[in-house]
Amino acid sequence: MSTTGATLLLAPRINETGLQLRTAAGRRGLRAHTAVSWRAPQGLAGTRVHLYGGPLFADAVGRELGLAPLEPSDGWLAALPRELTRRRVELTTLAEARRLPGPAFVKAPADKHFTARVYPDGSALPGPELLDGATPVLVSEVVRFDTEFRLFVLDGTVRAASRYARGGELSVAAPESDAPELLAFAADVLAAATGPAALPSAAVVDLGRTPHGWAVVEANAACASGGYACDPDAVLDVVLRAAGPLPELPPTDRPFLRPLPEVVR
Repeated sequence: MSTTGATLLLAPRINETGLQLRTAAGRRGLRAHTAVSWRAPQGLAGTRVHLYGGPLFADAVGRELGLAPLEPSDGWLAALPRELTRRRVELTTLAEARRLPGPAFVKAPADKHFTARVYPDGSALPGPELLDGATPVLVSEVVRFDTEFRLFVLDGTVRAASRYARGGELSVAAPESDAPELLAFAADVLAAATGPAALPSAAVVDLGRTPHGWAVVEANAACASGGYACDPDAVLDVVLRAAGPLPELPPTDRPFLRPLPEVVR
């Protein structure tokens, strides 16, 4: 992908991955600009811009800058075969989830409307006074992940990988001895990513080892995901596709476009 004349726009609250991407962008002659507010920086409208930042930052500036942020479909995890998830996963609404009689892991598929965690039952979820019952949520059987890994995927190929958790605690490192099994399982997951379980051309997929074998954790937007110990240059390759100019979007990625609101200032 040519980056001639392009700018990598970073969200105001730049994280460690953002700092690494800014350096990687400079090495390949790509301009990098860190926003100072949740507004599109002056002078960038009408230019070639790629974005790295959370979904709310994409919502704030994306339409004005002509961006095409990609994210996996809400039901991606639920559409995978159970031999890859090792648990029952259902895409439903928050109103339905509030009726859960027992413990379940509940999260919003893309936006962080509420904390993703194990809830003792549906009554512990945010009430209607806080969040609309039509909000989509993923409800999963509770499973324990011994180790968890992040993969940056471009065109169905793993470009970078990092461990990010062990025993439920942050533990960042290269996959090392886990790499062969991790990549073999990743190949199975990506081979199954067709039809309702298809992924955008640029995405992040998290996988983990459970007491019963490897399993998919979740998938997320690459332009809003931390890189941990991944190679920043490889992460940048994925990020540039994950939220780039709308005119450059491959037709196959159009179903994965994040709907961007029209922001009235």
